[in-house]
Amino acid sequence: MTPAQAILGIETSCDETAAAVVLRHADGRGEILSNVVLSQLEEHSAYGGVVPEIAARAHVEALDTLIEEALLQAGRPLASLDAIAATSGPGLIGGLIVGLMTGKALALASGKPLYAVNHLEGHALTARLTDGLAFPYLMLLVSGGHTQLILVRGVGDYERWGTTIDDALGEAFDKTAKLLGLPYPGGPAVERAAKSGDPKRFALPRPLVGEARLDFSFSGLKTAVRQAATALEPLTDQDVADICASFQHAVSRTLKDRIGRGLDRFRTEFPQLEEPALVVAGGVAANKVLRATLDELCAKAGFRFIAPPQVLCTDNAAMIAWAGLERLSTGLSADTLDVQPRSRWPLDQKAETLIGFGKRGAKA
Repeated sequence: MTPAQAILGIETSCDETAAAVVLRHADGRGEILSNVVLSQLEEHSAYGGVVPEIAARAHVEALDTLIEEALLQAGRPLASLDAIAATSGPGLIGGLIVGLMTGKALALASGKPLYAVNHLEGHALTARLTDGLAFPYLMLLVSGGHTQLILVRGVGDYERWGTTIDDALGEAFDKTAKLLGLPYPGGPAVERAAKSGDPKRFALPRPLVGEARLDFSFSGLKTAVRQAATALEPLTDQDVADICASFQHAVSRTLKDRIGRGLDRFRTEFPQLEEPALVVAGGVAANKVLRATLDELCAKAGFRFIAPPQVLCTDNAAMIAWAGLERLSTGLSADTLDVQPRSRWPLDQKAETLIGFGKRGAKA
């Protein structure tokens, strides 16, 4: 049996600076000893989105302090850890450089191995940290920069079944909010406004619904929102609420069709699994309406539905540390200190390059 192992994780791929210490017990169970996240929301809200230069500078200013806090909360000095894990991509290149260079420096100074982690792999493996989920399973990654349906066969073994052919879902939420004069970040703002709206007032399109392929498209839906809003100007608060509710309803129906077809394919390819599972990850996974839609869909299809806690759906370092632990425990080699950050780094290296393929946007 592999002895217990602990790793420091560092995440700086976008606009959260994060550090965490995660322990993998000898029996394979994961335990988060600390998970410190500093949001840069205030720094970017005035611009309606993430400004890469501001984000990178904020990481430089905060990261050392956050690492010290993570080690202190965990009660684990750096010398007691087994390795260092840092996000190496995909993401904003300035932020990635800050985190990865810090990880390299700590690894060199402490003599610990370094794992340069794919941010998307962190999301893909989080359900194994929180729920002890066995391979294989299906993952829906929905965020500002990604909308992908991925088969997770094992550590480092991923197959992309579907991706967005235009906008990521989180980007569509953010652009809808901006169009309607709602604050940044757009996802939570649209969800709040939709609570008092009529989801049936506007018959918005549901892109690609009915098609056999498992890709996504949200550009046309975004355009339809703009047309509805323009026709009503000036908008009342109720108009905004109704548009948000109709937009959210169209998204939920679209996901129900797309993911439903994905569940059918998974059943066909893995008929021996008694309890197949769908995992949802990424910032948009915090949306309660979308979660409820997917939960209901899975219940009807006989799938287990897993949505990690919200703090582990958005960017965090615990998932990066856990991905490093998964690689360490599997016996995969650590990275050399000349490893470079990658602004684009798809999980499925063999998949056809499309928009949304390993892309990083405003949030993930």
